[in-house]
Amino acid sequence: MKRTEEENASNLKLGAEGEEMAVSYLTRKGYRIVERNFRCKGGEVDIVARDGATLVFVEVKTRRDLSYGPPQLAVTPFKQRQISKAALTWLARARKPDAAARFDVVAIILLAGASPQVEHIVNAFDLAY
Repeated sequence: MKRTEEENASNLKLGAEGEEMAVSYLTRKGYRIVERNFRCKGGEVDIVARDGATLVFVEVKTRRDLSYGPPQLAVTPFKQRQISKAALTWLARARKPDAAARFDVVAIILLAGASPQVEHIVNAFDLAY
């Protein structure tokens, strides 16, 4: 199913809104944001952060309704491989190939008329090849 330009723009806006909420949430939890929207040939990472001495590669998924299920289900094995490739590239470019690192998911649900629901899944998946 092909999306219209309007749907794509709406999805980009929703994604940006979710990422802003995730950054605020993580910052309140004591994480230090290192980089946002890191992109490379293999994939992308929404947020790179530090949780103490650990580097955290964070995928943010935001939904306005649950018609496609909870947002974290969109972090499929294929998506995990893309995030893993991007994380490995980030680590290589930062010259930190042996750094302690993990993958988290921040799932955000923005239902009309309700407070945002934020679920932070720590160590959501392992490095995927």
